[in-house]
Amino acid sequence: MNIASVISKKPFLLGLVGLILLLLATLPFYATGYTPILMTTILMYIIMTVSWVIFSGPTGYISLASAAFFGVGIYTMAILGKALPLPVVIAIAGAASFLVALLVGALTLRLKGIYFAIFTFGLVVLIKEVLLYWEINITGTRGRFVVLESNETVYYVMLILFVLTMLVAYFIQHSKLGLALRSIGENEEAAAHTGVNVTMVKVITYAISAIFVGASGAIMATRWTYIDPYVAFNPILSFMPVLMAIFGGVGTLYGPVIGASMLAYLQEVLTTRFPYYYMLIFGAVLIAVILYLPNGLVGLVQRGWKRVSGGQIAST
Repeated sequence: MNIASVISKKPFLLGLVGLILLLLATLPFYATGYTPILMTTILMYIIMTVSWVIFSGPTGYISLASAAFFGVGIYTMAILGKALPLPVVIAIAGAASFLVALLVGALTLRLKGIYFAIFTFGLVVLIKEVLLYWEINITGTRGRFVVLESNETVYYVMLILFVLTMLVAYFIQHSKLGLALRSIGENEEAAAHTGVNVTMVKVITYAISAIFVGASGAIMATRWTYIDPYVAFNPILSFMPVLMAIFGGVGTLYGPVIGASMLAYLQEVLTTRFPYYYMLIFGAVLIAVILYLPNGLVGLVQRGWKRVSGGQIAST
């Protein structure tokens, strides 16, 4: 019996997923102190990474606009948080990110390769600088104060967003839309000739993936007393989902979850223990992963199992 036949059994998978969700749902009851806060951050990175993989994984388009959608969510909460209930603001933040991604996708998804990556990263810088100019020269302010929520509330909202993100990613991956995305990634011209509306598929999927990034930005803003354009549109948040997905392995749905969890935890540990050197250490780890683990941790485990068992591991 090989590993593929074991993990393909639905009862096993459902039981494992149910156990993980049960542990996460009860975490604040048995893990006090800093653990729920750390887990909130890890869930945030998982959401951003899986959202990135929804579009960029099958198509091969490297989007660096995650920080833009995250920042839109943050500012939505900062502007509307005092006037509207929390669930409404989070829904509006997701919708606002969807509309921004829809517009950006319609304008830029005819670009390919490095041109698309550069444009999407330029979007982050553009929105940040425009907001900064607006606040300083028009409103006469710099940044905004945010309505704070309890750590437990933030954690449970993030957990709900995590579940929704995983469900949407799974259904897209196993739908005709997912098949169309994979065909685009393999050969875009051939996909168009077989009847796939390439532009529409790319734009719609790109916009859907931005919803959860914006929603997570909105709830994370309630953990901070003060935000400004440099906090909301931090460029590192555009690169981290890409690196986390590569670290875990882009070819599966669970690979990015593993990569985001491990690197988010590593980032927290290094920030706490080595505040002056953590970026150097973190960068060295990422370079080593890119050089020696091109298929991520999942690919490493699959190659190791294949050598040990001598069998062929089915793709998931």
